[in-house]
Amino acid sequence: MTRPHFALAVHGGAGTILKHRMTPEQEDAFHAGLCAALVAGHTVLADGGSALDAVTAAVVALEDDPRFNAGRGAVFNADGGHEMDAAVMDGCTRAAGAIAGVCGPRNPVLAARAVMERSGHVLLAGPGALRFCREQGLAFADDAYFFTEHRWQALLRERERLRLGLPEEDEADEARRHGTVGAVALDAHGHLAAATSTGGMTHKAPGRVGDSPVIGAGTWADDRDCAVSATGHGEWFIRHAVAHEIAARIRLAGQSLARAAHEVVVDELGPLGGSGGLVAVDRTGHIALPFNCAGMYRGFVREDGVPHTAIYAEAYRTG
Repeated sequence: MTRPHFALAVHGGAGTILKHRMTPEQEDAFHAGLCAALVAGHTVLADGGSALDAVTAAVVALEDDPRFNAGRGAVFNADGGHEMDAAVMDGCTRAAGAIAGVCGPRNPVLAARAVMERSGHVLLAGPGALRFCREQGLAFADDAYFFTEHRWQALLRERERLRLGLPEEDEADEARRHGTVGAVALDAHGHLAAATSTGGMTHKAPGRVGDSPVIGAGTWADDRDCAVSATGHGEWFIRHAVAHEIAARIRLAGQSLARAAHEVVVDELGPLGGSGGLVAVDRTGHIALPFNCAGMYRGFVREDGVPHTAIYAEAYRTG
């Protein structure tokens, strides 16, 4: 019997810890976190589940891991608080849901999915979004759950840099701007889905919203072409409608996923200053994981269930 055809790809953010600063233990831990997300999503797909359920499961796993900038590991804004964004999109129906600027729901991706499935809206933000999440019975966590010491120290360093009037260091700033997690999937039924979740940028202005919850910028899925989840300097990804731009090139210009994704992220966005990357899968199961910065936490898995993960421009680690 032929094994059903499906695929899943995840990212844990671009602008990684620089390789010379990454300890072997840290590197192993990031690979383990990516593998856990791939296993969570693969389990759904291998059981004949939907792409939407698979990307949700994968992103929940990443949100629960404090190493990644989403959910439990979200960075702090300029006021020392958390404001999280997330989105999901179903390529079969092009239904979508998103939340922005919230802190409280334990898993923001589940809040975004609730918006898609239980409201007549696509995007909810702020206090109204929180009220909606409580009404839907979503699990909440207190501030202590979302506090991580390394994120707090990152905020203090950025405050000190600004106090002293020091210029941004490109390498350090890259990691500060690009924390996001996401997943894309093609299921055995031929349907696509995408999910993205983020804590935003360290020391971001309160109320700032990036590309993650913006459908067509940081998140996109359409069975006619592809599913995309992006990570990067969100303002650039919004201005260039990156996720939808890739889909349009596939559907309207006949480009391959690999060509469209590389041209948009590497050839066009990078030289302009739009640092970041993305993961994408098309309707035939081809996967693309381009980035234009120092690295991107990323991985993919297919029918055989073997996770492939990488951080820098390097060979993928298996298992």
